[in-house]
Amino acid sequence: MKVLVTGGAGFIGSAVVRRAIADGYAVVNVDCLTYAACLDNVASVAGHPRYAFVQADIRDAEAMAGVFAIHRPDAVMHLAAETHVDRSIDGPGAFIDTNVRGTFVLLEAARAYWAAQGKPSQFRFHHISTDEVFGSLGATGQFSETSPYAPNSPYAASKAASDHLVRAWGETYGLPYVLSNCSNNYGPFQFPEKLIPLVILRALAGAPIPVYGQGQNVRDWLYVEDHADALMCVLQRGENHRSYAIGGQSEARNIDIVTRICAILDSIRPKASRYGDQICHVADRPGHDLRYAINPARIRTELGWRPKVTLEQGLERTVQWYLDNAPWWQALQRRDGVGARLGVQG
Repeated sequence: MKVLVTGGAGFIGSAVVRRAIADGYAVVNVDCLTYAACLDNVASVAGHPRYAFVQADIRDAEAMAGVFAIHRPDAVMHLAAETHVDRSIDGPGAFIDTNVRGTFVLLEAARAYWAAQGKPSQFRFHHISTDEVFGSLGATGQFSETSPYAPNSPYAASKAASDHLVRAWGETYGLPYVLSNCSNNYGPFQFPEKLIPLVILRALAGAPIPVYGQGQNVRDWLYVEDHADALMCVLQRGENHRSYAIGGQSEARNIDIVTRICAILDSIRPKASRYGDQICHVADRPGHDLRYAINPARIRTELGWRPKVTLEQGLERTVQWYLDNAPWWQALQRRDGVGARLGVQG
């Protein structure tokens, strides 16, 4: 089986590429290599006979048609997206352009290819999305596949729009699709602007570790390799025209994540003072959702998937990975916007 993975040089996409190759799939990795992409993320499979890389933009209709015509995939796993909430506050246009228009262009290319092949039933378009499309929870409750959409950031709104496009192409044109909405990912190869790598790298640099507000915002944390495993389960066994909520069942407040990382560093890379002394509280970002949590009952009961890595295990593995891979993140720190405070417009 050949899978076309969009955004396969990014954080989650590269985990999917590595997992798919390990599982015996042929993979066509399509990525336009924006600031957050890095081909080092897939260096371990770059020379594999079942792997191909195409530098192309999902917004380019001619390029996408060419990718389908040349590589003839059996499935699409669509992960290419602008994803950083803070950047979406400062510059929402890029998120609408990539996440909405790009998904539309890709859907049209997939639909034309599927029709030209005689509309094979085994073809499917797997759209990978986020739990942020559902908005914010209070102190209790969980998101599920039936939760109403209520996005609060430009990023979340753009992903909600792309979810609706995928569903509409399935209902209107019959395009076989599956859709998944995941909780916050973390792990190896995550771009340095996201919370967990940011905390690790600021701590190592002896710099202030910023926490938005009082750090009370709660997220359901999902180790990226567990997510890649879940996505392959959905691709292989998910029911067409059905969505799956994927969560790590590991809720934690942001301040608790930060203090846990500092404690891990105190243990494995001790210094004269505690890393926690570097924590500082900064003004919150506009529209910061209070809490996300996923109820993964459907994927657990229908597909038999559940996360394998606990939050404590995952944080320890992640901290150690960043300690062991300084050349990877040092190169990325020179890219545009990394290390700067973003998303302060309101």
